[in-house]
Amino acid sequence: MTAEQRVAPPTPADPIRVGYRRFAGVRTRVLEVGPRPAEQAPVRPGRRGAKRAARPSAPRLVLLHGYCDSADTWRPVLGELAAAGVAAIAVDLPGFGEAEALRPGAILPQLDTFTAAVLREQSVLGRVVLAGNSLGGTMSLRAAQNPKLPIAGVVSIAAPGFVDSWLVRTVGRYPLPLRVYASLPLPVPGFLVRAVAEQVVPRLLYADSSVADSTQVRRFTDLFPDYRATTSRLAQAKQLVEELGQAYQLDKVTAPLLVVACGKDRLVSAASGRQLHALVPHSRLLVRDDWGHCPQLDDPIEIGELLTYFAAGACRTKRRTRPAAVAATAEAAG
Repeated sequence: MTAEQRVAPPTPADPIRVGYRRFAGVRTRVLEVGPRPAEQAPVRPGRRGAKRAARPSAPRLVLLHGYCDSADTWRPVLGELAAAGVAAIAVDLPGFGEAEALRPGAILPQLDTFTAAVLREQSVLGRVVLAGNSLGGTMSLRAAQNPKLPIAGVVSIAAPGFVDSWLVRTVGRYPLPLRVYASLPLPVPGFLVRAVAEQVVPRLLYADSSVADSTQVRRFTDLFPDYRATTSRLAQAKQLVEELGQAYQLDKVTAPLLVVACGKDRLVSAASGRQLHALVPHSRLLVRDDWGHCPQLDDPIEIGELLTYFAAGACRTKRRTRPAAVAATAEAAG
C-alpha cells in the first residue's frame, strides 16, 4: 500500500529524514524524526516458535498542515520532538507542498482517504496520535469520527468551521470585490501579487508579524506567483469553506481530544475552539492568548512539549465508549 521511493539521510545538524511515499495512490513527501521503524520493532516468539515483531508502546505523532501550507510548517516542532526522542512524521497533503495534485471533485473526502492511509501505515509501528493545524485540524477531527481508524488521541489546532473570522466567512460568500478580482480583463502583474502576499501572509500566520521567519513566509508567497495561481487558490478556498459546512459529526469522536485555540488568530477565532470543546464534552481545551493561527511557528518549543505530553497521556488511556452526552449536546447545539 505504501512504498518509500527515496530517502535523504539527515545531516548531523538536521535530525529530520526526508522521504517520498505513496498513500492511497498519492505520491507525497514525508518528514520524519525519531527511531527508524527497524529500530522500533523488537522480536518476540510467536505461539509456535516463530518470531514476530512486538508492537512498540511508545506513541507516534502524525502531523497535518493547513491550507496552502506544507509539512515544512512542522520543521521547528519536529526538531524539538527529535531532541525528546519522540517518533513523528509530517506529510504534504494532496494538492500542497510536493504532493500530487488533488483530483476534480470534493476536496475533504480525498484528504480523508489519504489521512486514513497514513494512519494505518503508522499504526503498525505504534499507537498513533494525530495532530493538525487549521485544515489539518479539520482532517484530524474527521479522522477521529471514523471508528475504524487506529487513533489513540487527537490534537486539533485552530480548526475552521465553527466560529470563523470575517475573512474566512468572506471567502465563503465570494462577495463582489473577489468576483471582480477574479474576472479582471487584464491580470494583475505577478510582482504586485507577490508584494501584497509578502505583507499579508505574516499577519495571517503569526501572532506578531514582525518576528515572522522569512523562510516560512516565502513558502506561502511562492504559492501566489501570479494572477492565475491566486485566482485558482481563491476558488479552491471557496470550495473548502463550503465543504466545511457539512464537515463534522462530532458525536462520533470518542478518542481523547485536545482543542487548542489561539487568541491572536486572525483566521479562526478562539471562540471557534471554545465551541468545539463544548460540542465534545470529554475534550480538553487550551487557550493561548499569545499565539496566532500557526502556533507551531510562533512557539515550536511549547507545541513540541504539548504534543509530547498529550501523546504520552493519550496512549495510556483506553479507548472510550461513545458518551451519550456528546450526541445530546451536538443535537442541542444544532
